[in-house]
Amino acid sequence: MTFRTCTATSTSATRSWRSWPARPSVGPSAARWQVSNRVAHVFVLGIDPGLSRCGYGAVRQGRRPTAEAAGVLTTPAEMDRASRLAELQSDIRSLITELEPDVVAVERVLFQRNATTAMSVGQAVGVVLAESAAAGCDVVEYSPNEVKEAVAGWGGADKQEIAEMVRVLLGLGELLHPADAADAVAVALCHLARMGPPAAASRRAVAAGSAR
Repeated sequence: MTFRTCTATSTSATRSWRSWPARPSVGPSAARWQVSNRVAHVFVLGIDPGLSRCGYGAVRQGRRPTAEAAGVLTTPAEMDRASRLAELQSDIRSLITELEPDVVAVERVLFQRNATTAMSVGQAVGVVLAESAAAGCDVVEYSPNEVKEAVAGWGGADKQEIAEMVRVLLGLGELLHPADAADAVAVALCHLARMGPPAAASRRAVAAGSAR
């Protein structure tokens, strides 16, 4: 498998696209996942939100899911929060403009023990949601447990288990790094899993169009 490799760097954020050597998926769980989720031509941008590090992963679903882009957006801690949010907003906008996803799937913020961290992550989520909506993308949110259940089969999966299942489901020859990117890809895979088989997805699309 080959797809574009590109790196773009600004003073406050880094985006990277890369390819990984692929090999056939193995294991019955991966096979069942692929069979039950053949939703053709859907392109999902998954986001693992954060102000310091915001992971993203773009997955296209054809006969099997394929990762087309993955990486991490970063903002420097020495900048004030407003400037960091502005930088993140600009990078999210550029990412959506370049990738043109159909859907942006965001991991929902849950309880954080550190109030400062919770506020920063919540504000980052707001930036992602606003930019996605402004770009005309469908926007969905999933809890961490929903992502784990969809990708690994149970809500107690740890990061290593999620990373391994992402590797298997995408047929990669190695684990996807960094972890923020793997988590974002898992969010995208969660949305594809939730869409169900093609017939059901098509019926939902027709119903949504009729309701407008």
